[in-house]
Amino acid sequence: MKTFISTLLLILLTLSSQALAADVNLINSDQLKEQLGTPNLIVLDVRSGRDWNSSTMKIVGAVREKPGKVEAWASNYDLDQTIVLYCA
Repeated sequence: MKTFISTLLLILLTLSSQALAADVNLINSDQLKEQLGTPNLIVLDVRSGRDWNSSTMKIVGAVREKPGKVEAWASNYDLDQTIVLYCA
């Protein structure tokens, strides 16, 4: 029974995350470069601590936010702005 419930939860989570992902626009690095510096753009660097600390490349003007603490910082940003989450 536990295996069935776990499998069902996994399927539901997968389906719901796919539905949410359908509402998110993806952009590539060239599209981001065109928008950098515009007042309506917020770039959030949400890489894990180890990835962020070891990186020699960071987007100038990006705000560092902890990926596991979305509830703590999500309300700090205006949804009328273009928000880009950067995690690679």
